[in-house]
Amino acid sequence: MLFTAVAVHAPPRSIIPALTLLRSLSIEATSSTDIPHPSPPPSKHPTAKPRTRLSPAPRPVSHRHQALPHLPSTFGQNQLLSVSNSTRALLESIVADFDAPIRYAFAYGSGVFEQDGYQTEKGAPMLDFIFAVTHPAHFHSINMAQHPSHYVMHARAFGDCPGVWFNAFVKAKGRTIKYGVTSVDNLCSDLLNWNSLYLAGRMHKPLRIIKDDARVRLTQQVNLTSAVRAALLTLPAEFSATQLFETIAGISYSGDPRMVLPGENRGKIGNIVRKQGPQFRELYYRLVTGLPGVYWPADSSTIQQDTSPVARVAHLKKLPPVLLSRIRARYASDTSIPTFETDEGAYWQRIAGDEQLPLALRNQMRGVVRYPATVQTLKGIVSGGPMTTVRYSFDKLGKWWAGFKGRPSL
Repeated sequence: MLFTAVAVHAPPRSIIPALTLLRSLSIEATSSTDIPHPSPPPSKHPTAKPRTRLSPAPRPVSHRHQALPHLPSTFGQNQLLSVSNSTRALLESIVADFDAPIRYAFAYGSGVFEQDGYQTEKGAPMLDFIFAVTHPAHFHSINMAQHPSHYVMHARAFGDCPGVWFNAFVKAKGRTIKYGVTSVDNLCSDLLNWNSLYLAGRMHKPLRIIKDDARVRLTQQVNLTSAVRAALLTLPAEFSATQLFETIAGISYSGDPRMVLPGENRGKIGNIVRKQGPQFRELYYRLVTGLPGVYWPADSSTIQQDTSPVARVAHLKKLPPVLLSRIRARYASDTSIPTFETDEGAYWQRIAGDEQLPLALRNQMRGVVRYPATVQTLKGIVSGGPMTTVRYSFDKLGKWWAGFKGRPSL
């Protein structure tokens, strides 16, 4: 059985070299605890044995992967959102029950942080997890032996699946959980590049880290800063903190087919932000105020920004590579804009000063999200099984109807 996972800002100056290194390693497996091994002592027997089937020569050790630099103890503290002691203990105990190795794990959604539209007395919501592992095939081989009931029979026959493999409606510690498994490589690549925004978009919203990893924490800080830059480019000169948070939370939903079809509560973005405002502020306040041209007093909910082309260029040029390439392709046919090769400075300023840029950005982010979200939705039918899919669809249909009617979800 083989399972694989395929890819679905301005950090402090002290970690810029680390960011450059991480971009080069974003599709390679690297452990945050790698320690270079010393060279072995000289052999007492200089005459090497011939290579045979019975005495193979050892494989040479590759030193092309560098260990991650040490991160300051305070770096990324905004990501460490608090939850109640009972919730923390429950989440940690669930993850600890998995024998398969997990490098990074987080829980998210209404089961962790409260959302409008959920009546907890009707039943606790499902707990959602993402597990990032070094080798998904290794994880699944161990996990299937420990938890065979998590994998429906027909899904085992399909083997490979792109992006994230989800097991849903699993019972653990008296709760119903859903967990997705991906590789650390895939996760970090999406956080840095926005290949699909399937994982990066989820991590724009509040989440509870259960198992931490230095590489993921660094790339997640880049992801959060990218979300702020993209949001600022679509917002006016003055706006509220709620507008900022809803814009950021809406990035990953913009092209999701569930938001068009009756598969999700239409008011979900507002529901999330209304109840999780303090967590959003913890995530983003210091990142926003650290950017040039942005003014957000600590005692105010109003944010002001410089919207001149020069100021917007600073944000535009630092957008994630996939989104930036789509923006450049969008303006490639505009003959009124100087070519990049002719005058790079004028090229960026003309794009940044275009009044249609906010709309172009929203459309391109929607385009990034649409295909992976559609594929993952269809794949859920395969990995979950017909009965699970019907059950999950009815849950989602109820939330959509509640949002449509403007009343709390039942």
